[in-house]
Amino acid sequence: MADLGGPEGNTRLTSTTAVLLVGLLALEGVTILFIRPLISMHVFVGLMLIPPVGLKLASTGWRFFRYYTGSRPYVLRGPPNILLRAVVAPVVVASTLVVFGTGISMLFVHPRNGTLVGLHKVGFVVWLASTGVHVLAHLSRVARAAPADLRPATRLPAGPLRIGLVGVSLAAGAVVAAAAFHLATPWLDWVRVH
Repeated sequence: MADLGGPEGNTRLTSTTAVLLVGLLALEGVTILFIRPLISMHVFVGLMLIPPVGLKLASTGWRFFRYYTGSRPYVLRGPPNILLRAVVAPVVVASTLVVFGTGISMLFVHPRNGTLVGLHKVGFVVWLASTGVHVLAHLSRVARAAPADLRPATRLPAGPLRIGLVGVSLAAGAVVAAAAFHLATPWLDWVRVH
């Protein structure tokens, strides 16, 4: 993360990754509305989200780390809003880990395991509320920062590398989803029968 353009490069990487995530999460949201007929797409997109979510957590974690370890450029940029930093962000991160952790875990247990399904659903509700606040709070900054590396006039050093990282996270997501999708067979069969 250090050679990706400092605080502004970090903002651009985080914002571009956020745009990708909003698109994939919107698709995942459609599958939730029609979960039975779209269960296979739900699983595939959920698996595909893992690397981009990891990239977003890494880029925001890097900003957090650099700010709190006293890196001058990050300190000069200032801290995030106290409410977002102290309340919303921890809930977003924790609920993200719950949703993805339970979702992945469900691939390894029998479909009738109601505990994991229940935790997955509760985690999702908490995640949806906290992420909604998070997205709304950062919407204008993301709209400005995400496309900046695509315009030559506003490109910073390492712009192509940042865009490449987002592309690689998407490609890695497709590989993860394709490689692990077979684990969902018991769930797909169970949904077809029940």
